[in-house]
Amino acid sequence: MNSPTLLMVVSSLLFALMGVCVKFASAQYGAGELVFYRSLVGLLLMGTVLRARGVSLRTPVPAMHFWRSASGVTALCMWFYAIGNLPLATAMTLNYMSSVWIALFLVGGAVLLGTERGGIDGRLVAAVLAGFAGVAMVLRPTIAQQQLWHGVVGLGSGLLAAVAYLQVTALGRVGESGARVVFYFSVGGLVAGAALTVLAGGPHGHTWRGAGLLLAIGVLATLGQWMMTRAYATGATLGVAALQYLGIAYSFGFGVWLFDDPMTPLALIGMLLIVAAGVAATLLRGQTPRSDATPTET
Repeated sequence: MNSPTLLMVVSSLLFALMGVCVKFASAQYGAGELVFYRSLVGLLLMGTVLRARGVSLRTPVPAMHFWRSASGVTALCMWFYAIGNLPLATAMTLNYMSSVWIALFLVGGAVLLGTERGGIDGRLVAAVLAGFAGVAMVLRPTIAQQQLWHGVVGLGSGLLAAVAYLQVTALGRVGESGARVVFYFSVGGLVAGAALTVLAGGPHGHTWRGAGLLLAIGVLATLGQWMMTRAYATGATLGVAALQYLGIAYSFGFGVWLFDDPMTPLALIGMLLIVAAGVAATLLRGQTPRSDATPTET
């Protein structure tokens, strides 16, 4: 499977299936436990890959890995929490706001630098405003159901995912391999997940169904992450980024089919606005991620 288009189509499906497993598993496990087991599986898989490739775990930039893991793992925890408490498509959409957040960072940076030095692209501003208009539409039914806190957490997961993406880009620029970045992200998730589990009163007991869901979350997330990395490394940035939003469509279908998630016309319009804003922001940023600086799930 070498086609970037096919890789991203399948990757988006795998992340949507991971979301389904997270939502099912949330009935038995807390968000911290889900992050712990997802990271444990990812750590074992990526450790095996690094060993097979003969890539050393030693890194010259441990501080950069720490901050990337801190933001990425926090985003992951918030995302899993949102998936467990919101309609699946809503939680996925809010997390996919990361492209719009990055555009907002760029606009803010241009404002701080001054228009003469940084310049402010009106189209980028319009994309940001459209994205947040979409958020308001998506969250409208959530507010009506007294779930605003969960919506805010989901929105925060997208914000921190944007921060993590920028840090992954910085790591790629200093020559860090994508596999090593993912490995240390998994280490961070393992530590944070264990700490959150202890703070929440300790781990829950397992059932065969629960253990199967935990394993599926880790495998689906790791495979989806790998396919996304390959797609960004070999395909056109805009086309790949647009296909990434298929995850929202998949999640919408799974949410209605498996969880009877309510979906209003206003929320659907909001999702389309966010997708359009995210694709436009990616195009206007004019950045081409390198193979070792590609976005991950967080």
